[in-house]
Amino acid sequence: MGLFGKLKESLSKTRKNFVEKIDTIVTGRRHIDEEMYEELEEALIQADVGIEAAVDLVEKMRTEVKKRRIGEPEELKALLKEQMLEILGAETAALNMDGDKPTVIMVVGVNGVGKTTTIGKLAHNLKEDGKSVLLGAADTFRAAAIDQLEIWGQRVGINVIKHNEGSDPAAVAYDSLQAAKARQVDVLIVDTAGRLHTRSNLMDELKKIHRVLGREMPDAPQEVLLVLDATTGQNAINQARLFKEAVGVTGVALTKLDGTARGGVVVAIKQILDVPVKLIGIGEGIGDLRPFNAREFVDALFETENNQQQTG
Repeated sequence: MGLFGKLKESLSKTRKNFVEKIDTIVTGRRHIDEEMYEELEEALIQADVGIEAAVDLVEKMRTEVKKRRIGEPEELKALLKEQMLEILGAETAALNMDGDKPTVIMVVGVNGVGKTTTIGKLAHNLKEDGKSVLLGAADTFRAAAIDQLEIWGQRVGINVIKHNEGSDPAAVAYDSLQAAKARQVDVLIVDTAGRLHTRSNLMDELKKIHRVLGREMPDAPQEVLLVLDATTGQNAINQARLFKEAVGVTGVALTKLDGTARGGVVVAIKQILDVPVKLIGIGEGIGDLRPFNAREFVDALFETENNQQQTG
C-alpha cells in the first residue's frame, strides 16, 4: 500500500463519521437551505472540528454560495473541502531545522498521548534522512519514562543522555545539549514530563527547561513539538492551549489518527490555536509517523481517487 493508501485507510473512521454524513445531508436535496447549513455545522462539530471552526466554515460556505451562485446541494461537498484546505494551508509545515547545529526539539505533552513512541519514531525518521541524533531523557518524574526512551534508543541505534529518576529535568536538558554540541550531532530531541503533582508545577518545570536550553544556545529550542492524541478530540485543544501559553508550541504531532473518528480535530488545532500540525501518526509501525500534508489529508478524507495515482 502506498503512502496515500495508508493515509486513506487511517482516516476511514473519520470519513465514516464525517464525509458519509455530509453525503447523506446533500444527496437528493433540491435546494440549499438553512436547515442544510445547520446539519452541516452539526456534522462538523461531531467530527471534532470544534464549534468555533464549524461555525466559521459554514459561514464561509454561505458567503461563497451567494458569491458563486451555487444552487446544487451536492456542490457543497467540494466547497467544504476547499474551505478546509484554506484553513489548513496547502503548504506542508516542516520541522524547524534551520540555523546552527544542533537543532533542539523539545517534546511536550501529557502522559498517555504517545510522546515517547513519537520521539522514537521521529528519531528513526531523522536517522533515515542521514541526520545524527541524540535523545535527552528529561522526563525524570515517571519511573518508566527513562527506560522507555532507552528502549527506543536501542531500537533505532541512538544514544540517550539520562540522570537518575527524580533528578532535575533542566539539568538533564543542560547535559544533553552540552553532549550534543560536543558530539556535533545534527538533532537533539529532549523528552519532558507529562504530569507532575499539580499542573502549574508541570508548566513551571517546562518553562525552566525551555529557559536553560535558550541560555545555552541562542534560538534553542528551535522546535517545541506538542504531542496530542487524536482520539481525545476537543480535550486535545484544551491541552494545546495550556502548553502553548507556557512554552510557545511551534508544531503539533497528532498521534493515533488511525484509531479515531475525530480526525476533524486537525482543523480545530489550526483554526483555534493557529499552530500547524507537522506530524501525524497513522499506524503502529516504526515508519508510521509521517509529515502532515494538508492537501493529502483532505484528499484522503474526501476519498479523492484521482489523486491516489499522484501521491501513492
